[in-house]
Amino acid sequence: MQGPLRFEDQDSARGDQNIAMFYPTSTRMVYRRGLQAIPLSVDLWIHYINFLKETLDPADPETNSTIRGAYEHAVLAAGTDFRSDRLWEMYINWENDQGNLREVTSIYDRILGIPTQLYSHHFQRFKEHIQNNLPRDFLTTEQFVQLRRELAAASGHSGEDGDELPCGTEDITDPAKLVTEIENMRHRIIEIHQEIFNHNEHEVSKRWTFEEAIKRPYFHVKPLEKIQLKNWKEYLEFEIENGTHERVVVLFERCVISCALYEDFWIKYAKYMENHSIEGVRHVYSRACTIHLPKKPMVHMLWAAFEEQQGNIDEARRILKTFEECILGLAMIRLRRVSLERRHGNMEEAEQLLEDAVRNAKSISEASFYAIKLARHLFKVQKNLPKARKVLSEAIELDKENTKLYLNLLEMEYSGDLKQNEENILSCFDKAIHGALSIKMRITFSQRKVEFLEDFGSDVNKLLDAYDEHQALLKEQETLKRRAENGSEEPDEKKLLTEEAGLASAQLMDGDMQVNQAAYNYNAWYQYNYQNAWNYGQYYHTT
Repeated sequence: MQGPLRFEDQDSARGDQNIAMFYPTSTRMVYRRGLQAIPLSVDLWIHYINFLKETLDPADPETNSTIRGAYEHAVLAAGTDFRSDRLWEMYINWENDQGNLREVTSIYDRILGIPTQLYSHHFQRFKEHIQNNLPRDFLTTEQFVQLRRELAAASGHSGEDGDELPCGTEDITDPAKLVTEIENMRHRIIEIHQEIFNHNEHEVSKRWTFEEAIKRPYFHVKPLEKIQLKNWKEYLEFEIENGTHERVVVLFERCVISCALYEDFWIKYAKYMENHSIEGVRHVYSRACTIHLPKKPMVHMLWAAFEEQQGNIDEARRILKTFEECILGLAMIRLRRVSLERRHGNMEEAEQLLEDAVRNAKSISEASFYAIKLARHLFKVQKNLPKARKVLSEAIELDKENTKLYLNLLEMEYSGDLKQNEENILSCFDKAIHGALSIKMRITFSQRKVEFLEDFGSDVNKLLDAYDEHQALLKEQETLKRRAENGSEEPDEKKLLTEEAGLASAQLMDGDMQVNQAAYNYNAWYQYNYQNAWNYGQYYHTT
């Protein structure tokens, strides 16, 4: 809206207030672009219509029809806005100036049924319009005849039976009866519209509180207050439940002007339109993503998902790819692209996207994140365990302190035949135990290795070696604790917390994970106490 208005303001600043009259075609194009972008702007419609009045030739027979057409477009686009009264009143005044009383009546018939801020003012003006003009002048021929017959039937007269009261448009010759008929017609017309007014007044009362709470109906980059956002949400919920589809759409359009930078409202608008118009949904998403929210990921992802639902797979790909090129490094977008290809059977493309993500990662931790995703895709979807194992092994070589890599590798190894896969599982344990993890995490993996060999191992020598290795780690931990207590060495608390958090998150992976928290917490099941040496003698009575 501000663009066209500033265009004219700049013209005035250059010293010629009527410069737009010398360039009517270009100015009209600017207005039309503004109205196409913001069709709900009452101010812009009023400026545009005033521009037409100033620039069109009054002698041209097409001028009036052009202006009337502009008014009709205006009230169709913005006439249901609660604050559209100035537009309606301007339309009525213009038709009055043209002497088109029947058109004035027709406009009142429409506005009196629309909840607006000045609803009572319109009704008062309508009654003045009825009282100050003759019914045959402000009613169409059909309306006049129908009303005359209705009143005649109500009074027990009928022109068809030879009564002196005509049933058509002929004038009544008796002045007294003519005056009576006119007053009866006026009274009946106001009575009919009084019922419409009463219903409209009730509708206005239900919306008044919401409207009064709207303090900023225009767009501004400054964030809205929480109470304003809450009011818009509640108003929309009310209108969706109680209003017509037309009023709901108009309210959404008003909302996304003042709340243009809040993707929640655009998403709500699109979800509402899903039950009414597929093209409407697409139009809402397009406006949100290409104009107002070009850097918001969620609305782009929902738009892509919508297009995928409609079978427009190429369009869904385009939306996600375009956004990722605009905002680099968002994992959620890359993973959504991967899942899109996977859902439609393009496994090689999905794998390629993940490989590119690993290769182009900006940090080691990011590369590890995508490596885990790639390995899980290879293992779970493509059923290629050797390739998945290779991906994680290479990632571990680059990020030896990442607990999640070891855990995911263990998950995959545990998912196979434990007897045939024993060596791979033990190799994974050894990588963690002899790697660069903290002593606490190394002890955890060592304990799990012992438990694995106890439950599934085929060689008792390996079990005993694992136990000895575990005891050595425990002694190392005790030595480190004593050094820390003596002040000779500071424990790396930050590293411990990071690895524990990594362990916790990995333990909450999908439900088929063999090495989840319950499986890892062997002490809870067996009550093993590795702090003490195994004392098998306690289970045998000495003789």
